[in-house]
Amino acid sequence: MGLDTGRPGETVLSFASEESRRRGAPLAVLRAWDLPSSYTHGLAAGCDPREQLARSQAEALLPWREKYPDVEVTEACRPGSPCEYLIDAARDTSLVVVGRRSAFGVHNGAVADAVMHHATTPVAVVPTTDAIGRRSRHREGSDCPGSWASL
Repeated sequence: MGLDTGRPGETVLSFASEESRRRGAPLAVLRAWDLPSSYTHGLAAGCDPREQLARSQAEALLPWREKYPDVEVTEACRPGSPCEYLIDAARDTSLVVVGRRSAFGVHNGAVADAVMHHATTPVAVVPTTDAIGRRSRHREGSDCPGSWASL
């Protein structure tokens, strides 16, 4: 599963955890990031943001570890392209789970699109809680058509 710890969607975490439990398979949670060039100055000064990023990932997963204690969870956090990281990791998995923030249209986001087009294993694109809320409000207040990713 690819995880955006800035906005970890509960629906994505729930789907990935439930699929792992149902399959009896471990859940590998991956996070990659591209640090802006300005961070190199901080690294030179001894301020390493990678520790905080790894900590935020662990914090985001804590409730799910408690809810699914029978699911083995491994975490990995590294600098680099999230797309490349997930595509590479997909070679050793039976399913890749990524989130989708857009509630309308065919736009899935750069990471979901790249993984769907290049992974060698099935990919589940799960709408995030934010997208579901926008979709519900859209249906109630408008008749504008929009497509929705199915799992």
